[in-house]
Amino acid sequence: MSLLLVLTNCPDQATAESLGTALVELRLAACVNVLAPCRSVYRWQGRVESAEEVPLLIKTTSERYAALEAEICARHPYELPEIVATPIDRGLPAYLQWVSDETRPD
Repeated sequence: MSLLLVLTNCPDQATAESLGTALVELRLAACVNVLAPCRSVYRWQGRVESAEEVPLLIKTTSERYAALEAEICARHPYELPEIVATPIDRGLPAYLQWVSDETRPD
């Protein structure tokens, strides 16, 4: 079982909640944490920008990652959404099994 923690940021709470719900309903994620808004500072098209964003922490499997990435891109309002994934090396075995079970396609 190879699990991932995926991060993306949304422009507002409604978008974050809608995206998170869709990813779980589609079994692309076992759980999505919608975090408190934060301030992001970044360079975009040659200028330094600043915006409030709502981060999502998405738990999934490496097997479901490609479909998850495609779904985020299809639903995300940004031209270039941040989508980064990091492996989950350790965790409570029962929780990790639950993530794997909940992301299996029907």
